Amino acid sequence: MRRLPLADAIGLRTGARHSLHRLYRPADLVVLGLGVMIGAGIFSIAGRQAATTAGPGVILSFMIAGIACMLAALCYAELASAIPASGSAYTFAYVIFGEVWAWVVGWALILETQLAAAVVARVWAIYATQTLADLGFGQAIPQGVLAAFVLATLTATVALSARIGLRALWVIVVAKLLAIGAVIVVGATHFDAANLGGFIAPAQPSSGPPDTVLGLFLGPTGSFGWFGVFAAAPAIAFAYVGFDLVATASEETVEAPRAVPQGMIRSLAIATVLYIATAVVMVGMVPYTRITQEAPLAAAFDTVGEHVMVHVINIGAVLGLTTVILVLIAAQTRIVYAMARDGLLPRRLGRLSRRYHTPSTVTLVSGTVAILLAQLAPVLMLEQLVVIGTLFAFLMVSVGVVVARRTMPSAPREFTVPLSPLIPALSVLATLWLMINLRVQTWVWFIAWMTVGLLVYLAYGRRRSPLAADLARGGRHRR
Repeated sequence: MRRLPLADAIGLRTGARHSLHRLYRPADLVVLGLGVMIGAGIFSIAGRQAATTAGPGVILSFMIAGIACMLAALCYAELASAIPASGSAYTFAYVIFGEVWAWVVGWALILETQLAAAVVARVWAIYATQTLADLGFGQAIPQGVLAAFVLATLTATVALSARIGLRALWVIVVAKLLAIGAVIVVGATHFDAANLGGFIAPAQPSSGPPDTVLGLFLGPTGSFGWFGVFAAAPAIAFAYVGFDLVATASEETVEAPRAVPQGMIRSLAIATVLYIATAVVMVGMVPYTRITQEAPLAAAFDTVGEHVMVHVINIGAVLGLTTVILVLIAAQTRIVYAMARDGLLPRRLGRLSRRYHTPSTVTLVSGTVAILLAQLAPVLMLEQLVVIGTLFAFLMVSVGVVVARRTMPSAPREFTVPLSPLIPALSVLATLWLMINLRVQTWVWFIAWMTVGLLVYLAYGRRRSPLAADLARGGRHRR
């Protein structure tokens, strides 16, 4: 349970921990957060959840999911202000809880970012194929080739220059925000309050056996009604996942203790507003009973005669998913870079390119793994694994705020969670609610992944940890 000293975590003892170039400013971090949180889901998730689970009450579901994520974001913000390091929740856990907990969190984050990059690339290929077909280019390029192409291109971008990646991110995020703005404005002109009905749709009994952890305890719970509103929140929370990745840019951010908390909270707040506005447009244009699950928003615009908006949605989805992949690859490399720098993974992965001054080796490795996953694994069936890995990190960070207040009371903090420990406790409860609404099969795969991770730690990281060597020499690192 040896813990990394705070001084080592933030690089006060050695400049090695700040060898990455500092290029992000507060506005860049907001764009970074929006780049990963707003993808194709903004055009589809509201319609699907309204049609299958919550009805018009899906608007409340977005609010509930947004509040749950904001609670976690406040906790992330405090720890990011006190421990501004590339490893994000991994480094937080290393300082607060100890090495084995840090490894567990880092292993969960690797699952989140690595699998998410493959999943999003596959979805990107689907939208890109549809967009090309709409523009008259047919189905000439296979989806597998497109998925590999986008992953290879964005991996090279991240490996060669963080500055080029940032500039590309700005351009694409602005373009997709314009597309989303067009969807909201045009859709609002077709809003009909009558489509909301009673807002909370009549509850319906379940048509099949329960497949979530919560369902195992409560039995079939059905859909719609108030339970449907709350049941839709976990699926919607997937749309907000990504604000936590802003913290992985801490070592590359100017005045990180202040800028990173602001970037996380502001980007999440903006994303929440945009998602809710899109949900209002979705359920206001078409009655929830007539919403199609396949491209629901595009179908709604077709229904009201706004056919051009279908192309805007497809292009916006491609742009949105492009930035999601870009940020995921960048965040994944920074997490693995931090773990390798600490000796828990091969140190070669923690080296910076002399020419480009980026962790190019680990970037190329991560990109290659993502390409293989996208081509060979049924990643679209494993989407919830991304969510559970993220939620596990949320849980540890929320608890970590309370523990850090006791173990590091004098550590400087540019941001503190208000009403602590109430807010962290609510964050823990909200995160647990989201987790027990995931499928049982997802939990089984997650436990298997974490078991493999512990075996890897025992076989490699535990013996090669610099803290272990320091303790053997009589060092002062805490147990």
